[in-house]
Amino acid sequence: MKLLSANSNRTLAQNIGDYLDMPLCKARVQRFADNEIFVTIDENVRGEDVFIIQSTSFPANDNLMELLICIDALTRASAKRITAVIPYFGYARQDRKTGGRTPISAKLVANLITRAGAHRVLTMDLHAGQIQGFFDIPTDNLVAIPFMAKDIAANYKTPNDLMIVSPDVGGVVRARALADRLGGDLAIVDKRRARAGESEVMNIIGDVSGRRCILFDDIVDSGGTLVNAAKALIEQGATEVSAYISHGVLSGEAMNRVDKSVLKELVITDSIEATETIRKHPKVRIVGIAPLIGEAIRRIANEESVSKLFD
Repeated sequence: MKLLSANSNRTLAQNIGDYLDMPLCKARVQRFADNEIFVTIDENVRGEDVFIIQSTSFPANDNLMELLICIDALTRASAKRITAVIPYFGYARQDRKTGGRTPISAKLVANLITRAGAHRVLTMDLHAGQIQGFFDIPTDNLVAIPFMAKDIAANYKTPNDLMIVSPDVGGVVRARALADRLGGDLAIVDKRRARAGESEVMNIIGDVSGRRCILFDDIVDSGGTLVNAAKALIEQGATEVSAYISHGVLSGEAMNRVDKSVLKELVITDSIEATETIRKHPKVRIVGIAPLIGEAIRRIANEESVSKLFD
């Protein structure tokens, strides 16, 4: 077995290597003057089981091309099996047609990864579960809920007043799974836009008065939904609001919104390499997922059950 990393998740890849007590495969990802990507694998991988660790986060297109070219290089170097380990799967929010003449880009990306030569995909907390079906190769979708639940239990010593909150109706199943694991209650933020250009109306389904609320979702990007939901919860009587998010995209003005918000804390995983600004922000805490992904890699390599990790 060999581990290979391109440029998007070097720190996470190193941590996974440390967990497995295995150095990263020697490889170079270079760019020509016109920004074309060139990959060289600097050690023998013939007949090897190779795992490429690469999130397709910002810059999404560059990181996706690095992944595809790494897969092609390994295919041409006669690797026995190639697993694309994608902690954060970009383009996942484009999982269906939202209007006339629009693409389903998540399916296109799945096709590209498959056609490049990947034999298997390992990812975490896909935005939509049906994306697993977009791949014509085995795909394991890990969940961060056990890690999040353990962290919440360690940091919230009196769980009786906790309320797990889904920031929108689409995330109810995910939030319910966390609430059930913690033995807590569930509330839902119902957001809707009266008409284009007008601010969203936030309604809370569930009594959050006097409760410590934890917003739980898979992605925080611009941060608008998250900070608006936190504000609505405080207005409905919540004593404090924190957020646990699997993938901290945090683009644009997201950190300014978080900084000015009523959020007590934003907890994210390291599925996406955090910038220095995010790492040093007093409201942000990062939970490492190297043990989760590392154990999944070990189980795949040894042909053991991966579903046991969800228990």
